[in-house]
Amino acid sequence: MGPLEELHSQKANFRNASQDQVVTKTHWHIAIANGLGWGFDGMDGVIFALAAPLFMVEFNVGIPELRSGGQISLLASVVGIYFWPWLADKIGRRTLLAINIAMFSFFMPVAAWAPTWTTFIIARMFLNFALSGEWALGSMLVAETWPARLRGRVLSINRGTWCLGASLAGVISTYVIAVYGWRWGMTVPVVISVLAIYVRGTCPESPYWVRTQDRKRRIAEALAQGRRLDAADTQWNKKAQKFSYVQLFAPDMWKSTAVATFVACCSTCIFGTVGGWMPLYLKTEMGWSVPEYSTFYIAWGVVGSLGLITSGILADMIGRRPAFVIMLIEGAIFMTLWVYTTDRTMLWVYGLLWSVGFLGFWGPSNTLTAEIFPTRIRGSGNGFCWSVAWVVGFILWPFATVAMQQATGSFAAAFLAIPIFMIGMAIGVWMMVPEHAGKELNEISV
Repeated sequence: MGPLEELHSQKANFRNASQDQVVTKTHWHIAIANGLGWGFDGMDGVIFALAAPLFMVEFNVGIPELRSGGQISLLASVVGIYFWPWLADKIGRRTLLAINIAMFSFFMPVAAWAPTWTTFIIARMFLNFALSGEWALGSMLVAETWPARLRGRVLSINRGTWCLGASLAGVISTYVIAVYGWRWGMTVPVVISVLAIYVRGTCPESPYWVRTQDRKRRIAEALAQGRRLDAADTQWNKKAQKFSYVQLFAPDMWKSTAVATFVACCSTCIFGTVGGWMPLYLKTEMGWSVPEYSTFYIAWGVVGSLGLITSGILADMIGRRPAFVIMLIEGAIFMTLWVYTTDRTMLWVYGLLWSVGFLGFWGPSNTLTAEIFPTRIRGSGNGFCWSVAWVVGFILWPFATVAMQQATGSFAAAFLAIPIFMIGMAIGVWMMVPEHAGKELNEISV
């Protein structure tokens, strides 16, 4: 045991988190904190989408301006999702997670009461910068503490709380935004600030990260004293001495980096279309009222969370790849049926059914990117693949979705691109992704 681990081991919650077979109350605190973070992430993103038809009128902006404003604010997400995980490799996971939550809680009401479109987008930039690190840090902390046999389902269930956050956004839209206006609806999430206190009080630092820091110190001291390293430390140190993003493309890592980036890019293209345009599609093309599509979001999120829970259980029972593919195929089938129907009842039925696979595949997706990289560059790996994905799916791909809408007068074509992405991802994952179910993190990559 190194000096840093000895220091952290003085606290009971760190000793609990170091248990790799027994689930303790500290494991539950970590999972709850990450789940609440995901839930508030879902609430924020969906509130923005649900409020869009209303603040577009107030700020007098059209679809192209909405797209451009969203893309500008998302540039901050790209920076944040690159910066926070990279910094987490340097100074740890827990403290940064609490800082992210506090920043997000502060800028949410600032954005809500922005007087102009420009100030609204600036506030969203700061908000997105903070929020983009929250889920990546939380997912890494869960992956590095929970027993391997349960890692897939816990990460997926945590991801499922995003859906419950989306449902909560539907409740806020129905009972706050529809009655009191979008500004009050976007002010409600300020209560998230208490989560930062909870994280600081109950969650320890990652034992994997702590041991990695001790290993770096031990190797540095040995080299400074002229002592020889054993073969394992020599090989590990040779990798660790390189800049973290160079390590991602080393001979033993580039395939993992490519796979994780491919999965992340497809995920953001798929989600960017639904997250950005579904409320507007239902309102302007299907004729749904604000209360109606808000109520749909409540049910959509609840049903989708069941898909994530199911995919997490399957990921641990039958493997990451089969669970991933099952969810993708289910979502692709019912998404296609949903686009081609105009019947109000079937829009509800198919919409809820495609939410199972569409949201369910995110469980194995986030599990993959959380566990595929070694601890020394786990944050950098997550930051790289998801920042690239943010650019592709949330900044570049919206140009294509808006171009299709402008050319055809409908978002139907953009929604039909989603099943194509899903089938392509299913094929790619099945062919390229190794199976990690039940493996300790150091068995996957060191």
